[in-house]
Amino acid sequence: EQIGYAAWACADPGLQFDTTINEWHTCPAGGRITASNPCSEYMFLDDTACNLASLNLLAFRREDDSFDVRAFEHAVRLWTITLEISVLMAQFPSARIAELSYAYRTLGLGFANLGGFLMASGIPYDSESGRATCGALTALMTAASYETSAEMAGALGAFPGFAANREPMLRVIRNHRRAAHGLSEGYEGLSIPPVPLDGPSCPDQALVRAAGEAWDRAETLGEANGFRNAQVSVIAPTGT
Repeated sequence: EQIGYAAWACADPGLQFDTTINEWHTCPAGGRITASNPCSEYMFLDDTACNLASLNLLAFRREDDSFDVRAFEHAVRLWTITLEISVLMAQFPSARIAELSYAYRTLGLGFANLGGFLMASGIPYDSESGRATCGALTALMTAASYETSAEMAGALGAFPGFAANREPMLRVIRNHRRAAHGLSEGYEGLSIPPVPLDGPSCPDQALVRAAGEAWDRAETLGEANGFRNAQVSVIAPTGT
């Protein structure tokens, strides 16, 4: 009761649900997810790590309050490539973490200034339109990053752990795509269905369409090429 109250009152501690985390786990053949990093944005196999980067959402807001979807997609592509390069350049605290980081090549692209973006756009933070905008932005970012990862896999090969995890990872990608299209059923292997994107509540319908289209491409390319990275996006609480 105390933990539940504290999480409601001040968002600390963050609560995780073991079932949900592992049902959205892209690499269960490598083991279960048992914990996260202290800030709780990175949940993956033990003894792995990922480098983070945040895109400033305010930089993509036009003067007419619209969101520059194409510029955002382009930035996501560039930073996905940059983070992929950083896997090779990073220094790790142990040989085991380095080994698994090369095997799974997890990335941590996120965004910052969501609150500032919503306020500047006149969208209430705690509203259906605010949540739908956040959902559409997140869906587009993650889909464009997975799409880029699949393109890199076509040129460089999938991450070494992909073959053993192909079916569960593609299942997770399909579930993400369904959620981005606002579907309430048809999910695979989930005890608890997700809250899908509420497209009609988003003030920017171009953003909603772009998110769905990006997930379509990510799924198609992933089926063909696999993915270069087992994970591509995180939202660090400090970044929001």
